[in-house]
Amino acid sequence: MEHDTQIVAPDAAGMARAVALLAAGEVVALPTETVYGLAAVAANGAAVARIFAAKGRPSFNPLIVHVADATQAATLVEVNATAAALMAAHWPGPLTLVLPLKPDAPVAGLVSAGLPTLAVRCPAHPVMQAAIAAVGPLAAPSANASGKISATHARHVLASLRGRIPLVVDGGPSQAGVESTIIGVDGDLVTLLRPGAVAAAPDWRPSTSSSITAPGQLASHYAPEQPVRLGALTAAAHEFHIGFGAVRGDLSLSPAGDTIEAAANLFEALHVAQASGRAAIAVAPVPMAGLGVAINDRLARAAAERHQN
Repeated sequence: MEHDTQIVAPDAAGMARAVALLAAGEVVALPTETVYGLAAVAANGAAVARIFAAKGRPSFNPLIVHVADATQAATLVEVNATAAALMAAHWPGPLTLVLPLKPDAPVAGLVSAGLPTLAVRCPAHPVMQAAIAAVGPLAAPSANASGKISATHARHVLASLRGRIPLVVDGGPSQAGVESTIIGVDGDLVTLLRPGAVAAAPDWRPSTSSSITAPGQLASHYAPEQPVRLGALTAAAHEFHIGFGAVRGDLSLSPAGDTIEAAANLFEALHVAQASGRAAIAVAPVPMAGLGVAINDRLARAAAERHQN
């Protein structure tokens, strides 16, 4: 969908427009103290899928969820004493914590890329905080086309995403100008997953794994317990059939054949299929267009040969 991308000031009228779009399931570029973020309501799967579509993001990498404070974070993730101390020391600010996702947290599956963890941050910017106060936690990667330079001014966002998003709120230049530092917290161990605007503490150990920040690097990932067969126009009795478009199946990713809707439903459909009691899973063809590229990437990994450790 082609948008007539508008830039607005963060005044009452501009914020009202931004909030209305977010509440309606759209994406909006908002300033933070690190870089501009491309925000969508974290609980809305279709809205989150529009982030990937707008960025041209090649795969469904986990996204950071921006929250109002530590109390709101605790509604989404498990916060132990170590995490709470880090939040108290650095929030609001450019520190992102990767923590265990609560089972019933109101967060779309695409946000965590189907992982049992969630990245959360409390931004120190009044515009982003005002948007969160109005519509709830916001998923927001950097507001630039995938692979391009991060945006620290509204004009950078426009140069990269003009026509792809409806609105940019111009909050002036980003103060930090680099992305947040990302850490993982496991018990009292803290792992530095991505350097950023907060300097690493001496006791933060370096990461030796890409499984949290780059899960798509694993050949077999996002995998249900059962074997997965792709390109299935029909299914056998022992298979749970995930449909798309004209192929109805037992559960459809998108009866209308919409890849944005399909992306929003992908991880939930795999969970339903896994819990179905069927011995195998069959998935209808999804075209390699738009978000179909990312959907097929994830499905290929789900169907990959499993290796025992």
